[in-house]
Amino acid sequence: MAQTVIPAFLTEKVAIVTGASRGLGAQIALQMATAGASVCVNYLHSKAAAEKVVADIEAAGGRAFAYQGDVTDLVQMQAMAAEVIERFEGIDILVNNALPSYQFNPSADYTSIETVEWSHFSQQIDGIVKGAVNTVQAVLPQMKTQQMGKIINISTNLVYNPVVTYYDYTTAKSALIGLTRNLAAELGQYGIRVNLLAGGLLKTTDASQLTTEEVFDYIATTTPLRQATSVADFANSVLLMASDLSAAITGQSIAVDGGLTMP
Repeated sequence: MAQTVIPAFLTEKVAIVTGASRGLGAQIALQMATAGASVCVNYLHSKAAAEKVVADIEAAGGRAFAYQGDVTDLVQMQAMAAEVIERFEGIDILVNNALPSYQFNPSADYTSIETVEWSHFSQQIDGIVKGAVNTVQAVLPQMKTQQMGKIINISTNLVYNPVVTYYDYTTAKSALIGLTRNLAAELGQYGIRVNLLAGGLLKTTDASQLTTEEVFDYIATTTPLRQATSVADFANSVLLMASDLSAAITGQSIAVDGGLTMP
């Protein structure tokens, strides 16, 4: 399939992408910069990887910097927002992509209600839900001052079709749907749009690197578009929701999986 040419949808916009050192987050940061945005590449542990993302953005003529910060710590997120404002003079876009450490192991304890423990749930809820609440609270004063902003929460199509019952992960990701709708209802009066994009098995990320071609081929045969969704395609959907083209869309939960799920 031909590579999509990315228009300059985000010229003069400023974006924060959490968990952006690797995988989907890195691709979102790269494509946002390609679309014209100045990007804060947030990371927790992977400093070298985050700096590589920044280097790649700058090599292509974009603007970015890496920022180490734990999304579960509100003070750290407020400090990150302040640094972004100091460098780029605003915050237009927040992408909540950060994910707590997780193994997608179909035989793990957390795939059965009989063996899952509350500690599994709390770890995922803290990282996914608390993390998103903290980042929103951190950027909100600036977005309210600007009377505009775009918040995009990243979820999974497992919340619509739990083909593997990852109780802790899917429950936390499901909670983002409720958070998204409440944020959209409250913040619309300030010109802030809040939406959620739910991905499937993406080709290819760290989480899916062990997935065989046979599995990807099977997904393709059961998907209306007859192909597995690429990381780049998913990132382009994030660009659409971050751009002014989606100004009339808020409070929505959209699956980006080639039609595999239709919530």
